[in-house]
Amino acid sequence: MMYGIIGVIVLLLILLICGFVIRKQFYREIDRLEAWKIDIMNRPVIEELGKVKQLNMTGEAEELFERWRKNWEDLLNDDLPAVEEKLFEIEAYTDKYRFRQAKALQARTETILNDAETKVNTIISELNELVDGEKQSRLEIEELAKVFKGIKKQLLTHRHTYGKAIKKLDSTADALAAGFGQYEQMTQEGNYLEAGKMADELKTQVNALAEKSAKIPNLLTETGSLLPAQLAELEEGYQEMTAQGFVLDHLQFGKEAKEMKDKLQFCRERLDAADTTDVEAGIQELKDKMDTIYDILEKEAYAKNYVLHNTQKVKQALEEISAKNDRMQQETDEIRQSYQLLQENMDVPNELEKQIEKLAKRFTLLEAKIPENQSIYSVLSDQLKEIEAQIKKLREDQETFTEYLQSLRKDEIDAREKIAGLKRQIQDIRRMVKLSNIPGLPETYKELFKEAQEAIRETMDSLNAKPLNMETAGRHLDHAAEITGHLQDHTKELVESVMLAERIIQYGNRYRRRYKKVADGLQRAEHAFRSYDYHAALEEAATTVESVEPGAIKKIETMVKSEEPL
Repeated sequence: MMYGIIGVIVLLLILLICGFVIRKQFYREIDRLEAWKIDIMNRPVIEELGKVKQLNMTGEAEELFERWRKNWEDLLNDDLPAVEEKLFEIEAYTDKYRFRQAKALQARTETILNDAETKVNTIISELNELVDGEKQSRLEIEELAKVFKGIKKQLLTHRHTYGKAIKKLDSTADALAAGFGQYEQMTQEGNYLEAGKMADELKTQVNALAEKSAKIPNLLTETGSLLPAQLAELEEGYQEMTAQGFVLDHLQFGKEAKEMKDKLQFCRERLDAADTTDVEAGIQELKDKMDTIYDILEKEAYAKNYVLHNTQKVKQALEEISAKNDRMQQETDEIRQSYQLLQENMDVPNELEKQIEKLAKRFTLLEAKIPENQSIYSVLSDQLKEIEAQIKKLREDQETFTEYLQSLRKDEIDAREKIAGLKRQIQDIRRMVKLSNIPGLPETYKELFKEAQEAIRETMDSLNAKPLNMETAGRHLDHAAEITGHLQDHTKELVESVMLAERIIQYGNRYRRRYKKVADGLQRAEHAFRSYDYHAALEEAATTVESVEPGAIKKIETMVKSEEPL
């Protein structure tokens, strides 16, 4: 029973505490809404409305002012008092712990304050738009008036440069002057928003008139005198070139000239109406087209000059490469008697001859067209340049083949000089062996010497063969050079081994009586030496002497190199 009472008391305490906390939160929210309401009431709307009174309070300005003032009074007299009443009700519900009703009323109150905030912001925004817009448009109109004054002065003092367009420009200027007057009337009547729109329209129109007044004189000069003169000059040049025999039908000049004149007339009509739309683009199109035709005519003139000045040169070049090919063919036949040529190399002069004949036919056809005045010179020039390029290529091919033929003789001479050098090298090797007083030569060395002599003989045979195959001779020469080089290295090694073995045996004789193993070792070395196995003799002698005197071989080698006596 006691625990039940205690539980009820604890529950009541928890409820009381929770209720106290929730009430405190609602009171804080009531304070926030109250502060918000006071902030809205203190907004400087009246001071801002005072700015409007500086304007002409008529028409549109007066209507806006009255609407803004009424909206502000309605907010002060209706919306904000309603908020005050609802705050009292929320507080009453909160005191009675009727939190659900207080929450719902609190949401409606916040909605009223949000609407009030929007109304105030709208009033201030629209008011600033009116005041600032009036100031901005007034400054723009003042600046536009200065620009407009300059335009009228330009139109007045330079009327003769505008041609027929002056009427349209004057009419546009008069309309703009009326627009400035209309703007002033709108501001006097308090219609500042409409006046702002009018200022924007005037700015666009004045800028357009300024651009036209600046461009039209130059455009009239171009379309009235410069371009017609250039077009006439172009027509005259075309007629002169046609009379000189140039074939220019591919230009369709009559059609192009009519289109250019039509475009020129179109631009003139636009300018007479003071309309520059598409005129600059049309003039640039005319210039580009005339430049293109000028370039084509100039190209034709250069092409004719090129054809007339280079035709004979090309003809002479064809004759030269044809004659050279004949000499090359004769030289090939002569060389074929002495050298074996690959079939593909033998066919080169014939292949070149076919190409020369084909090229000569092309040139003959081209040459026949020149006096007929029926061909486009730029086409003939391109064809002539192509023939020249092929002649250059044929010359290079001829030069390459001539160098190949010359290389055959050069390769033969080089090969004979090299084989002569190998023979001298064999003689030097013989002399080296003879001067070394070698007791006898090993069979392996004799075989290597014989192989080198045989390789040299085979090389000579291949060089003396008729017809000569330089590829085969080259392989024999490489083999002979390799064997001879190996023989020379082996000879040097053999001579050194003989000399060193003799010196080591002589040096080791000082130990022969004292050490039996030295006597036996040296005896084996001498036996190998007498058997012409000099490498084995050197190895046996060196091992024997080193066994009783470490380092002796190095000392002996040094003595041998310096040829000091042992």
